[in-house]
Amino acid sequence: MKPAVPFLLVCLCTCAVRGEDVTFFESRISPVLVKQCYECHSVESGKSKGGLTLDTKQGIRSGGDTGPAVVPGDAAKSLLLTAIKHNDPDLEMPPKKSKLPDAVIADFETWIKAGAADPRESPTKTAERPPVDVAFGRRFWSYQKPKLVAGTIDGFIRTKLKEQGIEPAPAAEPVVVLRRLYFDLIGLPPTPEQAAAFSMEKLEATVDELLRSPRFGERWGRHWLDVARYAESNGRESNLTFPHAWRYRDYVIDAVNADIPFDRFITEQIAGDLLPAQGDAERARLLIATGFLALGPKGLNEMNPAQFAADVADEQLDTVTRAVLASSVACARCHDHKTEPFSMEDYYALAGIFKSTQTFYGNWIDSENNNHGHLIRLPKLPGQVIPNRTVTADRVKQLKEELAKLNAEEKSQNEYVIKAKLEGRDISGEYHKILTTAIRILWTRGGIEGQLETVDDQGHALPLCMGAQDAKLIQDSQLYDRGEIAHPVKPVPRGFPQIMGIKSALPNVQSGRLELAQWLVSRENPLTARVMANRVWRHLFGAGILRTVDNFGFSGERPSHPELLDHLAFRFMDGGWSVKKLIKEIVMSETYRQSSTHRIEAFHKDPDNRLLWRANKRRLDAEVIRDSMLAVAGVLDTSRRPGSLAAELDGQSVSLIGFNTKMPSDLDGSKRRAVYLPVLRDQLPDVLEQFDVANPNLVTGDRDVTNVPLQALYLLNGPFVQEQAVALAGRIQSSPNPVQTAFQLCFNRMPDPREISLAGKFLRTRSADDLKLLPAFCQSLLASAEFRFVD
Repeated sequence: MKPAVPFLLVCLCTCAVRGEDVTFFESRISPVLVKQCYECHSVESGKSKGGLTLDTKQGIRSGGDTGPAVVPGDAAKSLLLTAIKHNDPDLEMPPKKSKLPDAVIADFETWIKAGAADPRESPTKTAERPPVDVAFGRRFWSYQKPKLVAGTIDGFIRTKLKEQGIEPAPAAEPVVVLRRLYFDLIGLPPTPEQAAAFSMEKLEATVDELLRSPRFGERWGRHWLDVARYAESNGRESNLTFPHAWRYRDYVIDAVNADIPFDRFITEQIAGDLLPAQGDAERARLLIATGFLALGPKGLNEMNPAQFAADVADEQLDTVTRAVLASSVACARCHDHKTEPFSMEDYYALAGIFKSTQTFYGNWIDSENNNHGHLIRLPKLPGQVIPNRTVTADRVKQLKEELAKLNAEEKSQNEYVIKAKLEGRDISGEYHKILTTAIRILWTRGGIEGQLETVDDQGHALPLCMGAQDAKLIQDSQLYDRGEIAHPVKPVPRGFPQIMGIKSALPNVQSGRLELAQWLVSRENPLTARVMANRVWRHLFGAGILRTVDNFGFSGERPSHPELLDHLAFRFMDGGWSVKKLIKEIVMSETYRQSSTHRIEAFHKDPDNRLLWRANKRRLDAEVIRDSMLAVAGVLDTSRRPGSLAAELDGQSVSLIGFNTKMPSDLDGSKRRAVYLPVLRDQLPDVLEQFDVANPNLVTGDRDVTNVPLQALYLLNGPFVQEQAVALAGRIQSSPNPVQTAFQLCFNRMPDPREISLAGKFLRTRSADDLKLLPAFCQSLLASAEFRFVD
């Protein structure tokens, strides 16, 4: 029997700060504090007005003379929020300045309500105090080139185990290995027939078959979509849809299935528009790939074009460095990085590359003349690409007629106003009516023109895409004091971080994105191969060799097996950057095929199983739980959905979804795989959100795994779960032995005598709801821990 876990330990685990919360603080909260508050409330400035310092976790929580500035989880008691909202004239912050933007205030409220995660102090140190100078930084392990050490996966693992006097676990049962492979590689359970036909002699053939399956790209493509912060709406204060984002989703799935070399995969997403292409289809694919740069949330309410452009570039810079290098240079926007060897010059050298880039994301409104300059018409793809929105030719004609009427109405009103002025007539009493009419015409015409922009004269959808291209003006970025656009200091030539020791001379005729991509995937770059190899390991073992998957810097952890990580990085590069080859090498190892048997003596020596003396039991991802329910119920549709439901909404604002009959209340209602469900920021499908789906606002290489009461309530009362239970009951009711059939479908095993007895007793119960007994039994299987976990 496993040792009981103390209740206090459970509480501590569930209250632990999540990685995504820390990322939110670093990207959305810390820059504002630095820019707006540190001048008067920091140790560095030597000022603590009102007894308040805001540059440490202790300072912001203990507060000043009037009380705590932040009370985690309680926005009402957090005086900092009161101050930035200007709700109290005696506490207005920043003082003598206008109130912070509503989006920034909303970020602070979200942060506080979520627990006010603050990594600036830590109760346990994971590393020596990190230096910030480049020379010392180059001696840090992750910034040094990998060292090739001869060996095998099993050899590296067993050497560490032997050093600690721990024996590896025995091999798992064949059916356990099979289920592990199916869930890890394609995200679906094996059928009873597949389980019955499997043997360890067929292991390699089975692995090859799963790697060839179209389902592989859907499973592993979703991993990259987490990293790419894929979403189909903008989020934040103006949550407008991205109706063409789905093309990038399909690009990723297809690229993963085709096993496009990872170095090429990265290059296409950062600079696909700058690569040569053979034919229209290839040119279209490369344009779609650059959607990676366009998917991020944007402050659409920002009216300063220069500030908007700087914020877009910042988000892109942050995404690229976190996704590819597992390092954030973006923290150096306002000051030299406090915990990593990145300077402000490094930041603005990269920022110039993205400021020289035109980003296309767009929506249905024709926004060519908006304040941002980035919301312009999306590029049309050459060649034939699957359309996502088609109307009839009659509807096109109708829209054009409506547009002509609006133009005529506007012309008539303008002529009326001009004539009245010329004649000296007083029409001030009509101003409200005139203004209301003008606004109605403006908004109605914006919608009609937006729809016409997306179709040809016959109503067929024009193939449009989100993406990026070089801007007309290639320019270096200014370095801004404390990151403020109004305070330029000096121009910084476009280039790469100094820590890498690469001198860059970027062409004046291009942005430098192509050179950036080539540098990122160069064998001279010590991080890219390591980071991806570690991401793959994490998805197959539940934890990375370096557990801080998205942080390879000084503030991250250290790898448990550094030689193994370097070995995998070399194997990855030498294998042509093939993700499939890397996965196959790992899953064919004895380490991967260990049982999860618990042994108390090994537990005492390595309680976290960092040395991998056994396999980790893992909770399935949210999408896998959902898709597996559909699969065992016999209703899963494995066809690809053309386009996306998000692209078919009548309106562009996600806030209006509740009034749109095309969108199911929980955004599900589909029998296709979860990867094809709409991903709307701040409004994710219930079945996914309850089980820790990635936050699409953030680069996520390591999802949180929680165990909370809401999950149990959803499994008991969720309509989706109940529907699949009914479908499963219908599938097994004609079976000679429904209980055995259900267990084989759900768990790939026969029920034991006790389970047979309990199930039989339950199904023989007589009540007014006899017809609900079998579905209730099936729901109990779908809600079980065995269904949600892979052994």
